[in-house]
Amino acid sequence: MMRVKNVNGTSGDACTCGSWLDHWKKFSNLPLPPRCTVVSCAGLPEFGAHVQKEYSDEECWYIVPFCKTHNAQTGKSYVVDTTLVPADVSETCGKQQ
Repeated sequence: MMRVKNVNGTSGDACTCGSWLDHWKKFSNLPLPPRCTVVSCAGLPEFGAHVQKEYSDEECWYIVPFCKTHNAQTGKSYVVDTTLVPADVSETCGKQQ
């Protein structure tokens, strides 16, 4: 498990996977989880949310499956139980072109 901070306003960033949720599925090599990856949330994972690790010197952004409610909460911190997939397309879907 990892503590992350939601970084909103990034949905317009370019990704060739179709959606950020598809990006997560493709590069995590995991099936979509049945629930939002925020611990103790029962919501459906509808969005590939952009997050940053909390308490880390890293400034990288990652994608995780979130429900609509958690995806919309800018700047909030959550404990997630999932694989973090880099949001930097130059490391992922941009490499394949």
